[in-house]
Amino acid sequence: MTTEDDIARVKRQEQDLVLPALNEAVAFEIGAAIRARALAEGLSLVVDIRTRDRQLFFSATPGTSADNAEWVRRKINSVRRFQRASYRLVLERGEGPFPPQSGADPADFVIAGGGFPLRVPGAGIVGALTISGLPGRKDHGVAVDALCDHLGRDRADFALQD
Repeated sequence: MTTEDDIARVKRQEQDLVLPALNEAVAFEIGAAIRARALAEGLSLVVDIRTRDRQLFFSATPGTSADNAEWVRRKINSVRRFQRASYRLVLERGEGPFPPQSGADPADFVIAGGGFPLRVPGAGIVGALTISGLPGRKDHGVAVDALCDHLGRDRADFALQD
């Protein structure tokens, strides 16, 4: 697959993986499923699910550090500001810091996969599901898999090719 194919796939993920609602129960269900997968597969990751104004779920598995929570914070800021999955930013701009003219201070924003915008019908983006601990494409994939599972969608229909 080309980068353009990956961008189109991520745009489709963002458009189609829409939650009917986002509240504490939904966040817990999705977050707990990600944590269970991480423990079963031995994945070291942090998962954060939040609305615009508060954190609804947070978990860290063995092997993570405070750095992962910091990466999550910066990915969330990038999702909020640019209104797209942080991995789409990687595909569109390449990894590395935002250019100075963007005004996106590297202390607060990062171009790295793992932040996914959470949409609700009629409201647009209301929050973010963010993963940190794996390579960016895999962080993104864990988020997408969890949303597919929660929504009863086939993971294969939304997965990026390896």
